[in-house]
Amino acid sequence: MRDELLGLHPKDFDVATSATPDRVRALFPGVQEVGAAFGVMIVRAQSVSIEVATFRADGVYSDRRRPDEVQFADSRADASRRDFTINALFLDPLEPDPARRIVDHVGGLTDLRAGVVRAVGDPEARLAEDHLRALRAVRFSARLGFTIEESTSDAIRAHARDLAGVSRERIGEELRRMFAHPARAVAAWTLQYLGLDAPVLETTPSLRAPHRLARLRDDAPFGVALAAWAIDRAVDPPGGGEIGALCTGYRRALCLSNEDRDTMRDVLEGFSAVIRQFWWWGPAKQKRLAARCGFSDVLRILGAQSAEEFVRIVHRVEELRRTPSGIDPTPYITGDDLVGMGFRPGPAFKGLLDDLYDAQLEDRVPDKASAEALARELAADRGVSRED
Repeated sequence: MRDELLGLHPKDFDVATSATPDRVRALFPGVQEVGAAFGVMIVRAQSVSIEVATFRADGVYSDRRRPDEVQFADSRADASRRDFTINALFLDPLEPDPARRIVDHVGGLTDLRAGVVRAVGDPEARLAEDHLRALRAVRFSARLGFTIEESTSDAIRAHARDLAGVSRERIGEELRRMFAHPARAVAAWTLQYLGLDAPVLETTPSLRAPHRLARLRDDAPFGVALAAWAIDRAVDPPGGGEIGALCTGYRRALCLSNEDRDTMRDVLEGFSAVIRQFWWWGPAKQKRLAARCGFSDVLRILGAQSAEEFVRIVHRVEELRRTPSGIDPTPYITGDDLVGMGFRPGPAFKGLLDDLYDAQLEDRVPDKASAEALARELAADRGVSRED
């Protein structure tokens, strides 16, 4: 209902009804009972699955996630148990009078028009029921461009530490949803302003503006966005061994996948190399860095820090791209090639292959024959022996 009134395309539609689960089951044979005790059923209409929930009033949330018990009730009671007024609007599709088609028991329409995220009823009570609602408030405000109403934001700030009791998986998923939207930097800044960043990341708070995060492309992967935010939050960009510790901490705090953790680490390592080592390196190392996955994201983050340095490195990369070998050529020599030349496989192969590829990147070997000759020359120094 909320998105439709805002002119946005709703991702799905949920149905709320006075019909009890037993009545829904009788009307729609084959209904899927995903939460009958809470009045939630899944009705399949042709190829579409629709969540149907019975109007209810909730009891105590002892686990800070779900009510211990529910009582089936009317639409007013159902609206009063919801998190924010803009999420407590109903649409009666059978009402002939358009002026009465929207059912609003808690002032959601007024807040929707004013661009306000406001807790239903007492903010303290709503947050006590489920502390994750603090993050939901941030996500809605950033995504919709709304402000969080003062008493609601005060309650969020006062109980920010309570978020530590929420499962890390739920926190990570909520942050993922925030950072999947182009307004991710607004969400990050709001988290910091409300003191939620520390319990979310299980680290110290920061009030440094997330201006690098704001420069990422709209479809930047989650791991890239986390890397940009980590750089923004730090006094000095992380480097060396602290990158591994930082990524491990984020993974634990947000239940990151291996892919997200590795992406975050790659971007942080690439950024550290760009600002600390790039101009000390020769062409081979510069090309290797430029060819890494995520290098374009590294440059975007750099551009938010120093436009001048961004331009210098982009120009250098273009120079490297115009060299005979380019940025990321197919290696002339592989491990199979070395075996075919009569060399014994072993751990020393990697060092020799790295030397040969560096020579190719630096255009010291123009073709495969030259690379093979260099391999024979360097093999002994690298500890690569021939087969007997």
